[in-house]
Amino acid sequence: MRILVMGAGAVGAYFGARLRAEGEDVVLCARGENLRAIREHLLDITSIRGDLRIEVTTTDTPRDFAPYDLILFCVKAYDTAAAAQAISGCLNPGGAILTLQNGVENEAKLAAIFGRDAVMGGNARVGVEMVAPGKIVHLSTGHIDFGELDGRETDRAKSIAEVFRRAGILGQISPDIMTARWDKLIWNGAFNTVTTLTRRRVGEILDDPEGLKLVRTLMQEIVNVARAEGAKISDDRIEAYVAHSQKNLRELKTSTQQDLERGRKLEYEALSGAVVRAARRHEISVPAVETVYVLLRLLDGAPKRSA
Repeated sequence: MRILVMGAGAVGAYFGARLRAEGEDVVLCARGENLRAIREHLLDITSIRGDLRIEVTTTDTPRDFAPYDLILFCVKAYDTAAAAQAISGCLNPGGAILTLQNGVENEAKLAAIFGRDAVMGGNARVGVEMVAPGKIVHLSTGHIDFGELDGRETDRAKSIAEVFRRAGILGQISPDIMTARWDKLIWNGAFNTVTTLTRRRVGEILDDPEGLKLVRTLMQEIVNVARAEGAKISDDRIEAYVAHSQKNLRELKTSTQQDLERGRKLEYEALSGAVVRAARRHEISVPAVETVYVLLRLLDGAPKRSA
């Protein structure tokens, strides 16, 4: 299967490396120093699953190696439109664009451009950090949950699942991918935002009683909105996430905090803005989410300092 990883940051590069190691025809779309580092020194993964240093075809022009059977769409949410333009005409008939982005709004944006049948939704369940160009540290989990937007278990989905299974990155095919997407936003909308605003790792937030209280408050507001949007979120989900984070994610530096430290734009629209917009549609009060939304927006517009 020819696979394009559109956006070879920590998440995209990790999954691309695992797929390439199992013999798939993988192309990474990267930029700048990351592109040069992978070309000159290979892709270097330090992982709880076993380290990997591997050569992967890398480009900043996806059309050079098109067409693709699968496009893992891993760019930041604010780059969706530009990245979609870059891959226009690059997908094989019957192929899929599988978004692994943060938030719950990108499926609709991509479907409006490429057609609903070309798009699948997915969650990257992985704790990774890019510690230097071309160098990834994998700390936890490491699989992809995904599914068709209409919930069918199609032959296309089964073929992709088999490729993921061989590479050791298959979570599950979801019959309700938008519930799964909202479910992931419960964690990201709380921990990504608070760790970024405080510049603390996950464990430091968990160890602070008021910090943990804030996380729980944010999660509950997101759960309320998700349920109003039709997502089937269980009553024990918040405590399950807290327990999982205590056990497995204490050393994790979230992707949004990494973006802040590198002077990059922040995904506040995907993490908090989407919740605020949905809450207003349903006339639900989300004061904590609204607060971090404003703070992240102001932080994103502030002069950037080096980490």
